Amino acid sequence: MPQRVKSIPKMVRNKKTSAEALRFTAASFDEPELLFSSGYRHVNPKVGIPLHGPRSLGSPRHKNEVHIGFIGTGDSVEVVQKYLEACTLGVAGESYHYSFPGCTHDLGFRTEVRMSSALIEKLTHKEITDLVGIEHQKERFEEALGLLMTKMELLCNRDHPLDYVMVVLTEDLYNKLRVAEYQDDTGMVHRDLRRALKARAMRLKKPTQIFRDTTTDMVPSNRPLEKSATRAWNLFTAMYFKGGGLPWGPIGINPSTCYIGVSFYRPLGESSQVRSSVVRAFDEHGEGLVLRGQKFDWNEEELGKSPHLPREHAAKLVEAALELYQRERHQLPVRVIVHKSSRFERDERAGFESALSKVSEYDLVSVSPISDVRLLRTGKYPPLRGTVLKIEQERYLYTTGYIPSIQAYPHGHVPSPLRIVDHVGDTPLDEILREILILTKMNWNSANMDGLMPITLTFSRAVGDIIREIPDDVEPETKYIYYM
Repeated sequence: MPQRVKSIPKMVRNKKTSAEALRFTAASFDEPELLFSSGYRHVNPKVGIPLHGPRSLGSPRHKNEVHIGFIGTGDSVEVVQKYLEACTLGVAGESYHYSFPGCTHDLGFRTEVRMSSALIEKLTHKEITDLVGIEHQKERFEEALGLLMTKMELLCNRDHPLDYVMVVLTEDLYNKLRVAEYQDDTGMVHRDLRRALKARAMRLKKPTQIFRDTTTDMVPSNRPLEKSATRAWNLFTAMYFKGGGLPWGPIGINPSTCYIGVSFYRPLGESSQVRSSVVRAFDEHGEGLVLRGQKFDWNEEELGKSPHLPREHAAKLVEAALELYQRERHQLPVRVIVHKSSRFERDERAGFESALSKVSEYDLVSVSPISDVRLLRTGKYPPLRGTVLKIEQERYLYTTGYIPSIQAYPHGHVPSPLRIVDHVGDTPLDEILREILILTKMNWNSANMDGLMPITLTFSRAVGDIIREIPDDVEPETKYIYYM
C-alpha cells in the first residue's frame, strides 16, 4: 500500500453526468531508495554516488579506467577533451542542481577517464567540404554514415583499449547532417543521424555518443543548455554504464522478476500498413535487453493509429524475451510484468497469456500519460511525486511532481499523471504502481532521481527508430547500451 496515506474521501463533479458525483481518495508513496556501493542506500543518485560510489564499485564490472575514442575535427576534439578533463575535477551546482563531484579514482564514479592521441580519428577539412557539398539529402546522409563508420572501424582496430566512442560535431556540421528527409517509393522518409549511426555501429560492439561541441560552454552558441553540473552528471552517468558499470540499482523489486516493455515502429521504407514490434526486457537489477518482433499488417485508416499485435505475434514476442532472459540468467523468471502504453486487445492478450503460462506469476499493465486529469494541492507546489489518485476504480500515479528531498519541482510544466488504462494479473495494483515508480528511476542516460515513464517504456520510440535502420537479415544487438 502507498505510505503516508491521506485517503480522505472527496467528491468531484463528473463532467459527463453533472447530476452525479465521483468519490476519490489520494495517497502517496515514499520516494524509492536506490542501491550504491557496499549496500549503501539513498533516494538520489547525485547524493549516493559522491558518498558511496556506484553500485558496481568493488565488483568485476567496475573499470578503474574508461578509455574514450574520438571522431571529429582537430579543434572540436581538443575542446571536448579539455571539457572532459575539467569535469573530472568537479562542476559546481546551484539551487537544487547538485554539484558534479568529479570522476577520478576516489571521486564520483571512482574511475579514471583516459584519452589518448592514439584514439583520435580526425574529420579533415576536405572530407567535411566534400560531404556538405552533396546537395541531395539522402546521398549526403549515407556518405556521412559511411565516413563515420570508416573512422570507427579504424579506432576499433587499433591495438589500444577502447570502451566508448564520442563523435564530436561542430554545431554547423551537426545541423547539416543530423536529419535527412527525402521521397522514395513508399513516400516521405525521415532519418536521424544519431539513430542510424548507433544501428550501424552495433556490429563493432562499441557504444557511441554523438556530442556537439557547443555542449561544452567553450564554444559560443545561442543554443539553450541545461545547467553545467547537470550536463556533467548526465554525460558521465551514461559513460560509466556504457563502459560496463552499474551506476545504481533498484530496491524493492522481487528477485527473478522480468519487466517487458512493448512498443511499435514502422520499418524503414515500408508503408503505413506494416508495423513491427520491439520489446525491452529488464531484470530486477535494472539491466535491459532489446528484441525485434515480426512485421504485421496494420491499416491505420481502418484500425486506428494505436497498433495491436496479432495473437501469434504476441506469443512469439514474449517467448523470445523469456528465452533471452533464460540465456542470460540461466533460469526462467519467476514473475513477468508486461508494460504497454495502449490497452490489450482480446487476441493480443490471449497471445501474451499463452506465452506466460510457463511462469509462476504475471501481469499485463497498460500505462499512459494523461493530461485531462489534474490534482491540485494546497499551496504553491504541485502534488508530491509518488501521489496516487483513485477515482472510483481508476488509478492515476504522479511520477513527476514536488520532491521533498530537494524541496523543489524540477520540471517547468504542470505535472500530468500516468493512468493505469488496463491491468490483468496476479499482483495487487498498489504494488504495480510502486514498482512503476521505482522503474522511473532506472534511466542511466541521466542521473535524475525521477522520470515520467518507467524504463520499460522510456525512449520506446527512439529504440524503434534505431532498430528500423537495421536490415531484416541482420540481427540487432540485444544489449541496451547500444541504444542509449
